Amino acid sequence: MATTSSTSYFERIQDFVAENKKAVVIGTAAAALAVGGVVYYASTSRGPGGDLEKGKARDKKKSPKKRKTVKDADGPLLEEIKPKVIEEEDVPSEEEVARMSVEERAKLAGTLKTRGNTLYQNRKFQQAVDMYSRAIQVATKSEPVYHSNRAACYMNMTPPKYELAVQDCDEALRADASYVKALNRRANALEALSKNEEALRDFTAATILDKFQNEAAAQAVERVLKKIATNKAAVILATREPRLPSFTFVSAYFAAFRVRPLPALPENPSTGDNTLILALQALEAADYAHAVSLVNEAMAQSISWEIGKAEALNLRGTFKFLMGDVSGAKDDLYESVKIFPSLTQSWVKIASVHMEQGEGTKAFECFEEAIKHNPQDPDIYYHRGQVLFITNEFKEAADNYTKSSELDDTFVFSHIQLAVALYKMGELARSMATFRRTMTNFPQRSEPQNYYGELLLDQQRFMDAVDKFDRAVELERAKPPPMNVLPLVNKGLAIYQWKQDITAAEQCCDEALRIDPECEPAVATLAQLSLQQGKIDRAVEMFKRQAELARSEPELINALTYQYASTAQLEFTRNYPEMAEQLAQIARSMTM
Repeated sequence: MATTSSTSYFERIQDFVAENKKAVVIGTAAAALAVGGVVYYASTSRGPGGDLEKGKARDKKKSPKKRKTVKDADGPLLEEIKPKVIEEEDVPSEEEVARMSVEERAKLAGTLKTRGNTLYQNRKFQQAVDMYSRAIQVATKSEPVYHSNRAACYMNMTPPKYELAVQDCDEALRADASYVKALNRRANALEALSKNEEALRDFTAATILDKFQNEAAAQAVERVLKKIATNKAAVILATREPRLPSFTFVSAYFAAFRVRPLPALPENPSTGDNTLILALQALEAADYAHAVSLVNEAMAQSISWEIGKAEALNLRGTFKFLMGDVSGAKDDLYESVKIFPSLTQSWVKIASVHMEQGEGTKAFECFEEAIKHNPQDPDIYYHRGQVLFITNEFKEAADNYTKSSELDDTFVFSHIQLAVALYKMGELARSMATFRRTMTNFPQRSEPQNYYGELLLDQQRFMDAVDKFDRAVELERAKPPPMNVLPLVNKGLAIYQWKQDITAAEQCCDEALRIDPECEPAVATLAQLSLQQGKIDRAVEMFKRQAELARSEPELINALTYQYASTAQLEFTRNYPEMAEQLAQIARSMTM
């Protein structure tokens, strides 16, 4: 497992989102991060019990008994009304209609609509369609409710006529763009036609126009977003070329393993043997792109000795894992320990693969296998501690970090992670003491400063946190490039939480991206800060970039969810410009 630098950062980003939950929801059109457990919102699946409206009497009043009304998405078809109802044979002819006054035609159209409602309630959908069609013909002006109610009939037919439902809702919304019932109905029809992005547009508009009071509509947004993001992610993962994540991510991963000496070459090394040594030297120099190409070249050239083969498979499997090829990584790493069972680093990395796949039991079995071969390898206990940490077993994690440090006290991350685990256990004094001791013992390392700053930030000791992040940045700048930019991103987030100074926070993230253009945390933070300011255009671009950088399927789905939610909200502001400022005011009020 890698260090928790990226893990802890994203935990804080999630906290940032949670603390500003309502504003983020506003800014992303009620997009939620949750997956699963979504209640299906489609009136057609429940039959015609809750769909139609009376027409002009679309008010917001609630009955004293809180009885469901036509204004509720899951309410009854009609209010309890008893208008005069005419039989089909009593419908006037076209000639008779032509001789009527405007008032008479409006009254007749309303009566025809009421007859259609009754037929709908009796599940006589085609006859109801005929009545609504006649009402549309008789009316002297476009009445959106007639088209919307006819759309409800089309959606409840067997089989449903979703295309006609969409056409009717189009007509209703041309007459009344804010007609929430028609928006929801069209959204359901579009979703049934697998036009998910258009459905998201309508569900989003309906949710916002209802001022986020309709939980069913908000759940519909989640449901459609999940479909879009999951489907888009599958296509992207199947077609994009494998590539390394950002330097920040890759260097954090390799920093979580103690440096080992290069394997000794055989007496008469082959070309592949020498190329492998070049790959390992490139890895030591943090030249990851060359390390990838060289290890692949070494494997193609053939490696002559067993330890070398195992090391090459270990390295190639590691890069496959980092590039998202989990299956290929597992194959290489298992082949590595098959050749050389005592290569404990491969066992540890196999455990990481199993954790990535949600196979915790198998991960711990790999740690036990590694201990059988080399119980004195401190990396085993450090990485087992990492697994225990992310599963919230903080006491056991602390025990493993301690064991790792006892075997080798020169590895900074064992000390850092012990301090973090103690903090999670609520042992604040011990945690802070461990951090201070670690900063004293590793004065030229930026990581203790950065992690200590994170804990101070968690305690809302903002000034002290920023001071530690600044010190971490100073130490990073003193090192040969490229630098680890996470302290810069952390500083930006701290400044925002402390002073609500979005400009300064953005400057920190922009500087991080100038140094490492593929730094996912910087991109993610800029996207969220853009949402907070209502800069939806920029947020969309940042989420697109985040999706490009995403290494795993869950990361990609999360980025795509925000991207398409933000796009739908942006489209809303363009379609309803008069609502844009009101929406921004709601967002600002929810962060105060």
